[in-house]
Amino acid sequence: MEKTIPVSKNDVIDVEFEDLTHDGSGVAKVEGYPIFVPYVLPGEKAQIKVTKTNKGYGFGRLMELKEKSIDRVEVKKEDAHKYGGSQLHHLSYEGQLKFKEKTVREVMARIGKLKDVTIHPIIGMEQPLHYRNKAQVPVGEKDGKLIAGFFRPRSHDIVDTNESIIQHPAVNEAIQAVKEICNELGVEPYNEKHHQGVLRHIMARYAKQTGELMIVLITRAARLPQKNNLVEEITARLPHVKSIVHNVNSKRTNVIMGEKTKVLWGNDVIYDYIGDVKFAISPLSFYQINPDQTKVLYSKALEFAGLTGEETVIDAYCGIGTISLSLAQKAKHVLGVEVVPEAIADARRNALINEINNVEFEVGEAANVISEWYQDGNRADVLVVDPPRKGCEETLLNTIIEMKPKKVVYVSCNPATLARDLRILEDGGYHAVEIQPVDMFPMTTHCEAVVKLVLS
Repeated sequence: MEKTIPVSKNDVIDVEFEDLTHDGSGVAKVEGYPIFVPYVLPGEKAQIKVTKTNKGYGFGRLMELKEKSIDRVEVKKEDAHKYGGSQLHHLSYEGQLKFKEKTVREVMARIGKLKDVTIHPIIGMEQPLHYRNKAQVPVGEKDGKLIAGFFRPRSHDIVDTNESIIQHPAVNEAIQAVKEICNELGVEPYNEKHHQGVLRHIMARYAKQTGELMIVLITRAARLPQKNNLVEEITARLPHVKSIVHNVNSKRTNVIMGEKTKVLWGNDVIYDYIGDVKFAISPLSFYQINPDQTKVLYSKALEFAGLTGEETVIDAYCGIGTISLSLAQKAKHVLGVEVVPEAIADARRNALINEINNVEFEVGEAANVISEWYQDGNRADVLVVDPPRKGCEETLLNTIIEMKPKKVVYVSCNPATLARDLRILEDGGYHAVEIQPVDMFPMTTHCEAVVKLVLS
């Protein structure tokens, strides 16, 4: 007999919240039926309105908070626009760290079935605001004016934003200046519904160690009206700008960047440092957005690698070489692989900039290239993976198990896929010794972790 759903859409009910989901929504249960509601915390009691019901769970909207958590942080209504993209801004930072560490511990037990791994306390930030060195904000129109900010949750409505608590002040200043200039010059904003207009997104990248700034204007068509005036005004108002770039994205898509990129003014890259290593950052480069915590993350990866100068190291998902070049300073030889050709070009460029000669980079699928290296006699003592949120491809995990490097260092941005992959590696003969969670993205639900695995 099919179980009856105990609530209906538009019901107004009183509930108590007992947990948070991976995306930061509160979880309440009515007769065992979970309902997810944003911006509430465990232990809080509230009146909610049911907005949607599915067979196994429902969604709701907060109507009245009747009993607050001691971890709740109040946000003034007039300041709400500053918190776009910050799912946990209503939770104290101490509470955020507890939530993230708890998430790591739970998925390692539930998904990874790991029983004897040491999970260290999470490393947070002393100053968990204004850390992001990159913003790419959508552009739209309201009351005849160009606006730019963030999308309202679960919609494509743009909230015009002058400041974000998670963006570096230099990035906030740059986005606001470019928005004002575009309004003054009458640059037409993009209309997503009709696929018309000119300016789709504004991107700002800031290099914290050098102070260099890059502005990228992403448009629907190749023609950029007021191009010369835009360059003149941007360079006048933003003295730290070193690069102004025009990117064309003519497709109806949620992907931000298009395939055509042209430098309008200045350099094609800006430069930044992670530790002693200098990096050239292009508009399309993947570069960690929290430079302070990146140093923490990479230091822990190097510590777990335990290099003596005699090892051959393979870096899968090497990107522009951020981890590879750090490893190369301590290893005998480093081999990096990445599927994106532009990233490998950047990685090779970065190796030349830093005069690091004991590193090689190759384009291709990690599993295929690493298998070829193995067949050519390249035996890795240490293998490092830093995959996207979806985790490692199963073919790569099988290749690692077949190659049997003595040590694997796994850098993860998704605890759930990390736990899944660790279970596969454990079943393949590895032992996860220790895990270090690192908070790279305060005010959000995301959490990174570094894992040390050794061959059993």
